[in-house]
Amino acid sequence: MLRIVLFLATNMAILVLLGIVMSVLGVDSRSTTGLLIMAGMFGMGGSFLSLAMSKWIAKKSTGAVVIEQPRNQTEKWLYDTVQRMAKEAEIGMPEVAMYNASDMNAFATGMNKNNALVAVSSGLLQNMSKDEVEAVLAHEITHVACGDMVTLSLIQGVLNTFVIFLSRIAANIISNFLSSDEEGEGLGFFGYMAVTIVLELVLGLFASIIVMWFSRKREYTADKGAAYLTSKEKMIGALQRLQAHHEPSHLPDQVAAFGIRPKKGGMADLFRSHPPLEDRIAALRKL
Repeated sequence: MLRIVLFLATNMAILVLLGIVMSVLGVDSRSTTGLLIMAGMFGMGGSFLSLAMSKWIAKKSTGAVVIEQPRNQTEKWLYDTVQRMAKEAEIGMPEVAMYNASDMNAFATGMNKNNALVAVSSGLLQNMSKDEVEAVLAHEITHVACGDMVTLSLIQGVLNTFVIFLSRIAANIISNFLSSDEEGEGLGFFGYMAVTIVLELVLGLFASIIVMWFSRKREYTADKGAAYLTSKEKMIGALQRLQAHHEPSHLPDQVAAFGIRPKKGGMADLFRSHPPLEDRIAALRKL
């Protein structure tokens, strides 16, 4: 219920803000061109704003603590390993962080490959061998080196733009159709908003399928990169370790797609951010 209320409130705020921004810029949002400009501003702008804030959001949501100066041998090994891999991958040194969580997980995020964050959970360090942790770190470094965060944000931004644009175009068509009747007055403001929200939900569902497809594809690429930076045996060992522990990922939604393991559940395979672990292991064995 809280998510629904927040979603409705967000859409109401967006509608009001869109009107103000369009008026200030002198763009007529009632025209197709104006509506597309508006959708692009908020679709792409919102996606890249989230990317720009991703490190801050990740730290706050997980309680991750950045290693400034290693305080023990574990932190020193972790920092040195990331530093070595970053050099091999020819990227800037990421921030290295640890966060307290029982599940074995790690994630990478950041605005660009030279200003990233790589974080690991305490559960990962406690339950995996050094070879396995090294493979997981290599997996995350590959995500950074390939620019996956930027590419995913770009795809999400384009899809957001079309979701916003098409939902309002369709709502306008419905409203014009209803107002064409002799006694019709169109949808009205609240009717228009309700139809727009429903259409956003439906179109957003299809957009999510595309985003999750890309997310699954990049996991295979990151696994291959980890095999290159370490060895395929180490990466297979890390994935098998995850297989043996059935506890799902507890990462917040904001960074769940960047984790090493999937979150439990999902309506269907089309909506999963990660491929099944057995499929990833099989792909590595074919290398």
